[in-house]
Amino acid sequence: MTSRAGHTDGGRIGLALAGGGPVGAVYEIGALRALEEAVVGIDFTALHVYVGVSAGSFVAAFLANGVTPSQLVRVLDGREDGDPLLPAIFFTPAYWEWFRRALQLPRLTWEAVQALIERPDIFRAMSRFAGAIPTALFDNEPIRRALAEAFTRQGRTDDFRKLRRHLIVVATDLGAGEPIRFGEPGLDDVPISRAIQASTALPGVYPPVHVAQRYCVDGVLLKTVHASVAFDAGAKLVLCINPIVPVDTTAGVRAGVLPVGSLLAGGFPALMSQTFRTLVHSRLQAGFSSYEGRYPDSDFILFEPDRDEYRMFFSNVFSLASRRAVCELAYQATRRSLRLRADRLEPVFAKYGCELKRDVLEGRDRTVWHDTPRFTAEFRARRAVEPRRRLRVPNAGAGDGVLERLTRALDAVEKQAGG
Repeated sequence: MTSRAGHTDGGRIGLALAGGGPVGAVYEIGALRALEEAVVGIDFTALHVYVGVSAGSFVAAFLANGVTPSQLVRVLDGREDGDPLLPAIFFTPAYWEWFRRALQLPRLTWEAVQALIERPDIFRAMSRFAGAIPTALFDNEPIRRALAEAFTRQGRTDDFRKLRRHLIVVATDLGAGEPIRFGEPGLDDVPISRAIQASTALPGVYPPVHVAQRYCVDGVLLKTVHASVAFDAGAKLVLCINPIVPVDTTAGVRAGVLPVGSLLAGGFPALMSQTFRTLVHSRLQAGFSSYEGRYPDSDFILFEPDRDEYRMFFSNVFSLASRRAVCELAYQATRRSLRLRADRLEPVFAKYGCELKRDVLEGRDRTVWHDTPRFTAEFRARRAVEPRRRLRVPNAGAGDGVLERLTRALDAVEKQAGG
């Protein structure tokens, strides 16, 4: 069966992936690997529609290009080429933006002096310097270049129109405050890599992307998952993965794993991350509550981490050990969710010709790395030592950060398990 523009139908099953930065992308890959193993009848490279927003657009684009979840897991682990999460890609300083703003300082200083002469109001005068503040810390052009290269290797494409699957990448029109659906008619001539660059342009972190005569920023600003886009594209069952949940450190503090005030010790970035997660998640819940009325003949299934999974919040995704830990966490959390909801989910999957493999879900020693004996041993060792490990979060301003401490702890476990 085929849908519009020759795209394969994919059984009317859609996938909607939210943002969450590089950590969110790793979480989504682990969750997808669990679904790939546990649900018979779903080919994640042949779905009816893929909807990606922010970091989720990375993963969605690779799936639509024929890369399986198991292949993405191997890429994360370094067993296959094409890692889209290299630190240099995401953290290249926006030198040109800083330089361009700095050039305005002489003019703004003169304007401030004139304003002060006209009226002795220091706050009014200092407000003139607002235009010298850079709009972004990092440059997102390396992201686009890396993706453009990845999508032109091994038979992939950077052209929405050449995909056999229907891919939609959602960004936000900064000027109008409205969603932009790249991949839809009229916006399918934009390269996929450029659309992802726009969808991941979180204000303050990356500069807005000028594309299709608009300035675009992160699509999460409007909605978290954009599952309605998948329904509007004809999907009847939409699988949603959302890694953006506010962390609850209460259980970790009570268990002695986290110290009191661990979030405050992380400083301003941790505070803003928790605030952003809280706002986004509350909006997601409100959006999903309306779907039953808007799409009465359709179904959706949401997968997201438990709020007490502090390891995701305090994770350095650019450490190989931490990346493995997040991927494993997502894999196990999704398996657990499927197992606990099996009685309710089986009839839903059956409607679309799919079957839940309970024997796979009951395999207690199964890991996302189970195809490599070394990683099976690593997971068992990590699970054995983790309850005794206290995650130390330093006071704000201390030189040794929580990410470095967590990385060293996980690296130590990896050495013990892998030899």
